[in-house]
Amino acid sequence: MTEEKKNNLLLLFDRPSEPVFMEKGKTATVFDVPDKYLTDRYRPIGNEVQTRFSDTAERRVPVRDISLPDLRIPMSLPRDEQFSLFVPRHRQIAGRLIDIFVGMRNIDDLLSVAVYARDRVNPFLFNYALSVALLHRRDTKGLDLPSFAQNFPEKYVDSKVFRKAREEVTVVPEGSRMPIIVPRDYTASDLEPEHRLWYFREDVGINLHHWHWHLVYPFEAGDRSIVDKDRRGELFYYMHEQIIARYNMERFSNNLPRVSRFNNYREPISEGYFPKMDSIVASRAWPPRFANTSLSDLNRESDQITVDINDLQRWHDKLLEAISMGYAVDESGNRQQLTETDGINILGNMMESSILSPNRSLYGDFHNMGHVFISYAHDPDHRHLETFGVMGDSTTAMRDPVFYRWHAHVDDIFQEHKRRLQPYTLQQLEYNGITVEGVQVASDGGMANVFTTFWQQSDLDLSRGMDFVPRGNVFARFTHLQHTPFTYTMNVNNASGAQRFGTVRIFLGPKNDERGQPMKLRDQRLMMIELDRFVASFNPGQNTIRRRSDESSVTIPFERTFRDLNNRPAENTSEELEYNFCGCGWPQHMLIPKGLPGDGLRCQLFVMVSNYEDDRVDQDLVGSCSDASSYCGVRDRKYPDRRAMGFPFDRLPRQGAEQLVNFLTPNMSIVDVKIRHDANRVVQRQ
Repeated sequence: MTEEKKNNLLLLFDRPSEPVFMEKGKTATVFDVPDKYLTDRYRPIGNEVQTRFSDTAERRVPVRDISLPDLRIPMSLPRDEQFSLFVPRHRQIAGRLIDIFVGMRNIDDLLSVAVYARDRVNPFLFNYALSVALLHRRDTKGLDLPSFAQNFPEKYVDSKVFRKAREEVTVVPEGSRMPIIVPRDYTASDLEPEHRLWYFREDVGINLHHWHWHLVYPFEAGDRSIVDKDRRGELFYYMHEQIIARYNMERFSNNLPRVSRFNNYREPISEGYFPKMDSIVASRAWPPRFANTSLSDLNRESDQITVDINDLQRWHDKLLEAISMGYAVDESGNRQQLTETDGINILGNMMESSILSPNRSLYGDFHNMGHVFISYAHDPDHRHLETFGVMGDSTTAMRDPVFYRWHAHVDDIFQEHKRRLQPYTLQQLEYNGITVEGVQVASDGGMANVFTTFWQQSDLDLSRGMDFVPRGNVFARFTHLQHTPFTYTMNVNNASGAQRFGTVRIFLGPKNDERGQPMKLRDQRLMMIELDRFVASFNPGQNTIRRRSDESSVTIPFERTFRDLNNRPAENTSEELEYNFCGCGWPQHMLIPKGLPGDGLRCQLFVMVSNYEDDRVDQDLVGSCSDASSYCGVRDRKYPDRRAMGFPFDRLPRQGAEQLVNFLTPNMSIVDVKIRHDANRVVQRQ
């Protein structure tokens, strides 16, 4: 019964703009709502409308009439506005609603207040606050949240799709409906060089990953424990650093140079971006940004944002000052040392500006406000009553080329700290007695040391996010990158005479720079993308370790990225526990960069076995959603690796290690690989 009650909460995510008393879920379910919970529009005809929908329902869920908490703050954001975690006022409103949801005594009371709030607060705000609450309440932690792309598909696909989908769902009976094709690259033409990267920036899975990461790691809430997770600031740094490394690999895969940092806030942004998306909730098109738009001081009264470009510059300078002094100053004037272990974590919280920042008044809100400045560049003083562009929402920000320029700048500030740390010594890198004698990677049915990529078409169910249309599934078919699955084979010799444990760390980086010259390690390390990290045991003598690409500690499978809750495993099985991961993880289909046609993109695959005694974190990981821990950490646990994130490439190399080959110690190995892209191959997901 308790499980059923919990699952009733998930029905509140369905069809976000429809009144709460209308049918929800695959099994036609209606909530029996107390009359006083109905909005002003429906209260006078409450009996009529409720009976109309409950007569055809297969399931009815009673909602208790309780004394309700004060919802004035959450209700102060209009229902038809866009919602953004980057806007401080919206963050505070969301923090208040999260606190209300988390503070309800039991599931029945939570359902009552959520039903009451659902038709009164902004739908995006409601979805976010209820999602965070369900992920963090003790009695709802095991719940699977539906994919955000299913509830708000308009944030992920071309707005043209919805007219066709409405026609399909209204005219054609459920068994005969055809998927609506999302055009492959609909936001620009080949005249725009940046558009070559559409498949990365506009990938549904990548944008879902970014949204879900910020859901698991909120930066504001009344309950500090919701924010204060293990190494949270460092994870903010590392996850975004890896996004930039991956983006630069994709640029090399399209004959483009590395992304240039947006570090002069008064220089026009050369790249334009036209999203071609509508917000169904706000009934507005997402505003574009024209090429060569400049930032301006912001004065938007309705959003309570009055901030100057000089403020952004001042926060930037204060962050660099803290790095150069080696300490941050908290609000009481005490020094917090930026040590080689904790410094990056403190900096991450200062930079993003979470409530964990030692001093928000001094170090400001640098990362978030950068997003805000860029997202309002088209209407900085609200004279045209325009909302923010895609950079203002963590769900859509990665679609815009300027996201990567901004984050390249943010990462450069983090690297300023990393560059000041002592390079790793041989002693810190070596693992006595362990030698990696060779590495090979083989794609299924392909040549050794060649990765292959191609296009794949997959379907996304839009029906949960389409309001006021007949029931039943309707799919959008979108095209995304995919790679042939592969296996790593590593030969490791253990000369110690006893069984040893080690952490196997696998990275991939480009062999040459934009001009075709061999890359210097000091630059190459910033383009090393993590492919996998796992613990292995080594018996005395020769060991052969094999590892499949779909076991990666970075990714989650397609099914989990898109969270098809109707095809989930049976309850209380080990598969269900595995499935029940928080949904955070890089999409499996984007593990390998696109590469180049013909001879392929030349890369180096790096494998290291580090000493598990120096890496280990003693904790139980059973059923704790640990399978995409590299970028997402582990729910309710410590980060499962004691070393710095990105080790051994997070610091400058030691003297004399100009190239990767000079950096190697016996417990490391590299192999030259190629990534070949077959542009003409398009496969449908079975």
